[in-house]
Amino acid sequence: MKAAIIGGSGYTGGELARLLLDHPKIGLTQITSRSLTGKYIVNAHPHLRGKTKLKFIHPQQVEPTDILFLAMPHGLSSKNIETYRELGSKIIDLSADFRLSRGDLYEQFYGEPHPHEELLQEFVYGVVEVQKDEMRDADLISSAGCNATASILGLHPLIEAGLDIDHIVVDAKVGTSEGGKDENLGTHHPERSGSIRSYQPTGHRHSAEVIDQFGFDPGQVSFSATALDQIRGVLATIHIFADHDLEEKDLWKIYRKSYHDDPFIRIVKERTGHFRYPDPKLLRGTNYCDLGFEIDPITNRIVIISALDNLMKGAAGQAIQAMNIQQGFDETLGLEFSGLHP
Repeated sequence: MKAAIIGGSGYTGGELARLLLDHPKIGLTQITSRSLTGKYIVNAHPHLRGKTKLKFIHPQQVEPTDILFLAMPHGLSSKNIETYRELGSKIIDLSADFRLSRGDLYEQFYGEPHPHEELLQEFVYGVVEVQKDEMRDADLISSAGCNATASILGLHPLIEAGLDIDHIVVDAKVGTSEGGKDENLGTHHPERSGSIRSYQPTGHRHSAEVIDQFGFDPGQVSFSATALDQIRGVLATIHIFADHDLEEKDLWKIYRKSYHDDPFIRIVKERTGHFRYPDPKLLRGTNYCDLGFEIDPITNRIVIISALDNLMKGAAGQAIQAMNIQQGFDETLGLEFSGLHP
């Protein structure tokens, strides 16, 4: 089968290209960039040297293909979605354009009406472990955001178990690659190095995905994001305030029941050692999401710790996993890399 990437010069486009070039069932035949049209893709992604002689083409040169990945900045997929539907029989959009099912929620968090609100219900939202069954027959998939993926995977087992939640606080620490490839003062090395910068203490758009996914009231979810001086990784610490009588052994049962058939979810809770809880350092380049938990005996607060690579399980890896499900492949195909240590 043949695949094409629209918007292939960014970090996510580079990860998609890397994964597709090594995928045993899919051939990457087209990749676009307006600014790099005609240049080899290794000009933007030097880690692919020796893997391919593919060149960037202009988006208007794309020919119909089996699978179309959209990896563009926010707002571009929705403006041209009719054209893309003619080009790809299956579409996986990695932008935020179609992640929400409700037009009013989109307008609240993105500040403008959705240009194709009628399509919001047609796209299957893409956290694979939660939407796996819907993805099997989906033509249109909207891959979830990285912070939302970490949050939803951490929360899903408790929601599924019927926990009545009063309030959720998500504190997400993220790597600089989450900001994309285009440079600005916030990513300039003299300004960025050594910095721990709170860049979205309230109103983060990914919180809308959590609200939408679980049917929460917007006032139930508080989300803060802090950028760290590292390139990859998300560590979401989720504080859950609920009236419950759960013990940690109950959490073990709940999480194992939810994820026992999911190869990319690992429960990490050790009694000793340096890596007792999830750490995104161990997940660089992998499609795993590591989950840990603890109950505060004083406040009865449940703390969930969720870690992943924002460019993989939070973007390109999850999109490839969704494609595998969509096409009836083994979901681990092309995603077997186990990570590095140290």
